[in-house]
Amino acid sequence: MSIDQKKIQEILKGSMVAMVTPMLPNGDIDYPNLADMIDWQIEQGSHCIVAAGTTGESATLSIQEHSELIRFFVAQVAGRVPLIAGTGANNTKEAIQLTQHAKDAGADFVLLVAPYYNKPPQEGLYQHYRLIASSIDIPQILYNVPGRTAVDIDQETVERLANIENIVAIKDATGSIERGKKLIELVGDRLVVLSGDDATALTLTQYGCRGNISVTANIAPKAMSLAFAAALEQDMETARKYHEVVAPLHQDLFIETSPIPVKYALHKMGRIKKGIRLPLVWLDQKYNQKLDEALTKSGLV
Repeated sequence: MSIDQKKIQEILKGSMVAMVTPMLPNGDIDYPNLADMIDWQIEQGSHCIVAAGTTGESATLSIQEHSELIRFFVAQVAGRVPLIAGTGANNTKEAIQLTQHAKDAGADFVLLVAPYYNKPPQEGLYQHYRLIASSIDIPQILYNVPGRTAVDIDQETVERLANIENIVAIKDATGSIERGKKLIELVGDRLVVLSGDDATALTLTQYGCRGNISVTANIAPKAMSLAFAAALEQDMETARKYHEVVAPLHQDLFIETSPIPVKYALHKMGRIKKGIRLPLVWLDQKYNQKLDEALTKSGLV
């Protein structure tokens, strides 16, 4: 495929919500609720939607559910904003299968988390991503989140992968500003660098980061979209004004394993039912007051 990097930079930018998957109390996917959530996110100004990522509980979706979920997202988004489908796995064949399903469904991009648990060496990571890229002709985004996967994609490995044409971006969720800056310096001319850490993302836009794949945008889409739209115009004063309203949430939404707190927050806001899948459980009551206060201070309840 022929990739226009300038065009990719114009598409992959701003506040990119890593959407939760609304569920019924029995754990089934609540598709009518999901349709409402997608429409609300677009109405509130989110620049891009991420389906079936970590926040979407992809780890507990079957392959069939995963594929059906992505098809639903594609149909509901209906081209109004770009759609990124999470298709990563720690089994390369499964990642290829999910990526093919996403392409067939009509997703614009796929997001490929580093293979988790089996802790591959750097050459294994390179070969994993290289094979997926050569197998499926769709723009692909690397996703490095060592805090959850127990494996870190080295900068040198990212540089090697940046030479593969349909690998077009990287989501860096290390939470390190210095690392993000270095990544932009090394591959920013070949890959769109996106943040996956709400707390540091706005700062990184000053160095060339194009956007933020966000958990906080699930509950505060307008503030996040306005903040990052301003940041991309280098209007940091306006960006910080919007960002400061919700900045405390960047910590509080990780008071327990994500997406437990953000699902609690959405339920508190009346936007989703009380549903989550084991082995995750609903927010421990001892954290309710802290999260309730954060939501009140941010004007969300």
